[in-house]
Amino acid sequence: MDGDWTLVIQSPMGAREAQLSVKRKSDTAFDGVMNGDSGRQEFEGNIEGDTMSWQTEITTPILLTLDFTVTVAGDTLSGQAKLGMFGLAPVTGARA
Repeated sequence: MDGDWTLVIQSPMGAREAQLSVKRKSDTAFDGVMNGDSGRQEFEGNIEGDTMSWQTEITTPILLTLDFTVTVAGDTLSGQAKLGMFGLAPVTGARA
């Protein structure tokens, strides 16, 4: 899971790309940084098996909390992001 990833979030406003950097802190936790259209967000996340989950807050185009849950399989990941009142959006990614 450690390393750099390119994420694609299929938002209601179209596909949004973000760069994700992950560094494991323990068997169950990691530190992360996500850079995208909404700027840079630093966060802490959880690991359970091959699943990572984390929460970030964006301010562009509106203030919104994003809750990510993705499963890592080798050099790819897939899952979803809860976009507050806008529902769920598919998330895919590849190791950069």
